[in-house]
Formats: sequence, structure tokens, C-alpha cells
Amino acid sequence: MIDNYNLFLLVCGVAFLFGTFFPLVFKRTPISLPMLQVGFGIAMGYWWLSLPFLDPIENGIIIEKLTEFVVLVSLVGAGIKLDTPLNWKLWRPTVRLLLITMPIGIFLMGTLGYYAFGLSLGAAILLGAVLAPTDPVLASSIQVGPPNTGNEDNTRFSLTSEAGLNDGLAFPFVYLAIKIAEAASHGEGITSSLLLEWFTVDVLWKIIAGLLAGIFVGKIVAKIVFSDKARDTTLSQGYTVIALTLLSYGLAEIIHSYGFIAVFIAAVTFRRSEHNHDYHHKLHDFAEQSEGLFMSLVLVSFGILVGQALMSGMELTWRVYIVSFIFLFLIRPLGGMVAMTGLDLHRNEKYVISALGIRGIGTLYYLSYALNQGYFDEGDALKLWIVCIIVILTSIIIHGMSAPRLLKLTPEK
Repeated sequence: MIDNYNLFLLVCGVAFLFGTFFPLVFKRTPISLPMLQVGFGIAMGYWWLSLPFLDPIENGIIIEKLTEFVVLVSLVGAGIKLDTPLNWKLWRPTVRLLLITMPIGIFLMGTLGYYAFGLSLGAAILLGAVLAPTDPVLASSIQVGPPNTGNEDNTRFSLTSEAGLNDGLAFPFVYLAIKIAEAASHGEGITSSLLLEWFTVDVLWKIIAGLLAGIFVGKIVAKIVFSDKARDTTLSQGYTVIALTLLSYGLAEIIHSYGFIAVFIAAVTFRRSEHNHDYHHKLHDFAEQSEGLFMSLVLVSFGILVGQALMSGMELTWRVYIVSFIFLFLIRPLGGMVAMTGLDLHRNEKYVISALGIRGIGTLYYLSYALNQGYFDEGDALKLWIVCIIVILTSIIIHGMSAPRLLKLTPEK
């Protein structure tokens, strides 16, 4: 076991080395860093026969906690990046992506899951909920640049703000799926009391409380960091990023609200305080480096899982591939275009925003979290993992190759 552990550290070291030399070696190629790291992990999983099998169902708690931390760090980084002020007209594309595109994706993907894969109702809703959000981790390459650099066009801003908020806003549907699965496990159906409790608690209370918790923590931390006493002191950006993350997330979870929403809102609130201060750039650099390191670890592990599945001879039906492509190339783009209708945006901007709905580590977190509650049967759980893994892998490859070219289609700010 120790030998495997040490070899795994060596593999991770190689993956981190890819991150170091990637801009030099692969800058002019269509290969993205996530593609490279996942591909390396697949090779290791396929050829490294002595490695214990990474069963995503048995190791659900580990996957949940690891991916949770990566998403949290990426949410802070996304919030700190945003230069765009809190103006309704500027945030309209984001609001429409959240209130129109995401529900469309949840409904249609859930319907496909129910009829194409024979999932139970709760599992079908869960499939739609975990795949609907744009991933804040893997989408970092298409997001806005560092604070106060001016690299914030409509496309990048919309994708960044959507990725920051939709992770938390997908949670009500994850909870709805869990509640329906729990009721089914007790031999009960969907009742009006279940839906009322879901709407009042999981939708209204947890969203509003998460927003308020984020604003509160963001303002408190900003008041301390930008106080007169702190102006002449060099404050550690690492401590600030981690404090901002854990305080907002911890407070939100203690009051039973959505920690992901609180973390992003705390970062945005902090960013709007002294928004021209150089300290925001330092915070962004630390968050980006931390996110990249943990992302590499998750992507290599994800690749190993895929490689081991291939080695084991797991057979995938044609439905898995067809549904994955339908979701990525039909449901998300059409849902995005419906949401963008009527907005004062260039046609290419609408198309690129709609097309670049990257799926990734956030999906792994939501799926493992829901399955760890113990209400979904093993058959549904296995189908959910297979579909989500194929969608994520396809998204990493296709979006990784197409994103740079698509972004060139949009007019510069």
C-alpha cells in the first residue's frame, strides 16, 4: 500500500509538472491542460494494474470532500475576478442563464434520464440537477482575467458569473431529487407537504440565507482588511482567501443555507469594497494557484477512474453517447439561446455564451453528495456515474479544443 501511495505521489508530481510547462510546450496546440491531465490519468489507470480500483460509489465520501474544497476555492477566485459593478442591465444575461437555461437543462436531461436509461424519478431529477450547472473549476480558462486588467467582455463575464452562482442554485433541485428518493424508499409518493417544504426551505430560505451570509462575511472581512490600521501592514493573501472561504461557507452551513452561494457572494462583496485596490490581484493569484493544484489532483484521479473502467471492459450502450452529445450540443446551446433572446448582445456573443457550458468537477461533487445520502439504489447510482463521467469527459475534450476558437468570434470590449 505504501508503494502504491508513493507511486501515486509521483504521478501527481508529473501532473503538476504538466501545469508548469504547459504554456511553453502546448501553447500553440488545441490541447488544454485538463485534457492533458485527464489523458495522463487514463493512461495510468489503464496500465497501472497494481493500483486499487477507484470505485466511485464506495469512495463517495472522499470524492465529495475533495471536490467540495476545489469548487469552494474556484468560487472565491471567480468572485474576486469580477470587475463589473452590480448593475441590473449588465447582470441580465447571468440572471437569464440561471432562471431559464438551467431549469431547461434540468427538465430535459431529467426527461432523457427517465426514458432513455429507465432511472427512477428521483434519480432522473438528480441527473438533470448535477449536469445543469456550468463548472466554475474547468471553466476558469474561459472566465474573465485577473482583477483590474480590463479583460472582461460580455461573454467572459456572463460565463464567470453564471459559473459562480449556478452551483449553489442547482442545489434546490439536488435536494428535491433526494427528498423524492427518500420518500420512494419509504414506499411513499410525492405529496403536497413534501413540495411545500422543499419550496419554502430548500428554495426560499436556503437561497436568501446564503446570500445574506455571504454579504455579511464579505463586508466584515473587507472592513478588517481595508481598515486604516491594516493599510500599512502586509497582510497574507493566503490567510484572507481561506478565511473568506471557510467563514462564509461555515456560517451558511450552520444556519442551514447554501454555502456555495455564500462563498461566491462573499467574494463578490469583498471585491466591491475598495475594488481598485491592488490587494484583490494578490488574492486572485493565490486562489488561482490553489485551484489549479487541487484541480490537477482531481483530474488525474478522474482520468485513473476512466482508465480503470476501460481496462475492466465496462460496456457502454449507444444511449450513453447519444444522450451526452444531445445534452452538450443541443440542450445547453438551445437553452442558452432561448435565455439570450431579446438581449442587446452581438449574435456571436449569444452563441458562444450558449455553447460554452462546461461540465466538470462540480458535477462530481453534487453526484457524490446526493448518493452519499443513501436513498438511491445501486442500479441508479451506477447509471448516474456512467452518464456523468461520459458527459464530463466529452466536455473536457470538446470544449477544451473549441473554447479558444469560439472566444475569438466575440467582439472585444
